[in-house]
Amino acid sequence: MERNGYKLSRQAALAEAGIREEPRAPMVISEAAKLKARTTATPRPSPLDMPADQIFAAYQPLDGVLPDAPEMALDACNSMAGQIANWAAQALYHEGQGFFGYQYLAELIQRAEYRHACDIWAEHAVRKWIKVTGGVVDENVKDPTAEKRKKIEAELARLDVRDIFQEWLFHDQAYGRGQIFLDFGDADSRTELESPLLIDPAKVNQNRPLKRLTLVEPMWVSPGVYETSNPLRHDFYRPASWYVFGRRVADSRLLTINSRPVSDMLKPGYSFGGQSLVQLMKPYVDNWLRTRQAVSDMVNIYSVLNLKTDMSSTLSGADGGVVFDRADMFVQTRDNRGLMLTDKNMEELEAIAVPLAGLDALQAQAQEQMASVSRIPLSIYLQVTPTGLNATNDGETRNFYADVHSYQEKNVRGPLKLIIDLIQLSLFGAIDPAIDFEFLPLWEMSDKDRADIRKADAEADVAYVAAGVVSNEETRQRLANDTTSLYYGVDLSDPAPDVEEDDEEPSEQGTSNSKSGAG
Repeated sequence: MERNGYKLSRQAALAEAGIREEPRAPMVISEAAKLKARTTATPRPSPLDMPADQIFAAYQPLDGVLPDAPEMALDACNSMAGQIANWAAQALYHEGQGFFGYQYLAELIQRAEYRHACDIWAEHAVRKWIKVTGGVVDENVKDPTAEKRKKIEAELARLDVRDIFQEWLFHDQAYGRGQIFLDFGDADSRTELESPLLIDPAKVNQNRPLKRLTLVEPMWVSPGVYETSNPLRHDFYRPASWYVFGRRVADSRLLTINSRPVSDMLKPGYSFGGQSLVQLMKPYVDNWLRTRQAVSDMVNIYSVLNLKTDMSSTLSGADGGVVFDRADMFVQTRDNRGLMLTDKNMEELEAIAVPLAGLDALQAQAQEQMASVSRIPLSIYLQVTPTGLNATNDGETRNFYADVHSYQEKNVRGPLKLIIDLIQLSLFGAIDPAIDFEFLPLWEMSDKDRADIRKADAEADVAYVAAGVVSNEETRQRLANDTTSLYYGVDLSDPAPDVEEDDEEPSEQGTSNSKSGAG
């Protein structure tokens, strides 16, 4: 019922019509009805009862990520008499062999064991960062390529590429997928977002430069249309576009990293991401947490006091009030600095201690397993210093740095080269093929190592000059151009200094006379 365009409540409408509503009697549910409802209710299915096509079904994104009524092909795998389903459920919940979903992964990385490992990989990949190469390094020589290099480095700093890439790599480790949106000022233009990005001066130039890089968490992104019928095609199981909260974005406008890809059969279930480091570490972290708590409980109750007293009345069926009163008195008066009173004839006090030897080794081994599966040395992941005579972790550190460099070359070089090319188009309107970059090495030599290398080089130079292989001038030129040399940048316009020779050379006769005189 309405009045003046406003709806009236039910009570107001009845009062307006002059109708009196009788109060309803409260509903009474018998115990039999409650029991019947509990017994006939549909129980929640156990993970072990789920078919494999549900466990490995395509990942369902959050509401609003996909547009309304999307027309997409959803892939699934068939179940073989329940065996695949049982294996899949066991592997998913116990061994981490299944996609957890971005919401659950976001919860797991709040734990220090996961967060620390993901941070280490992301931080080390950008710790020393890159050096833009190309052009003449000598500041006295005016080279246009060198000027471009300086401007590119300034633009990389303005776009905050280093910090954004660190967070991007963290998403790869934590979620299995990371994406960066290349923003040219058209984030709200559906026409531009859906069209592929052209690396061309007509499309990217000073008037339409690369304005910023936007990091997009994977939970807001879902794959669009992809080819599933012809494995020979280049786009087989590779989305041509992505849905970013209802907006379709061309794949070329999103820098996507997936360092641990899965099989084509599992890609829809992983939302076309990969295995995250969190997923790989979960069984080992669970073991560590269980071991850590067990060791803590063992230390907390390693010693138990046993009071041997008369319990005949309690065991015969009495209420045991006397025994419990005695136990309460025992607990209240227990003190290491006080006096414990026991009956001389009826009671005996005994301390039962559990040996704690070896608990530290068991706990350390459970903790080291997390470092092994994350491929991070103990000295970096756990800050553990090697012990023993001449113990060092240089070998493990070098191996980890080599793994990080491989990770950079495989996953970072391509997207970073694309960004540098877009920066060149934005600044100069063209791409200079002489401009490139290199990842700076993570390993740093000590001062002693550098001194030993310089000494070895100096001895080699002396031998080569004496043998006539190179001249003194060529050796001076090498020292002046070597950035690690103590004489880097020295002025070579003046002639080389003459080697001062002794005025008097001791003769063989004088030497023999000296020897004979000494004798």
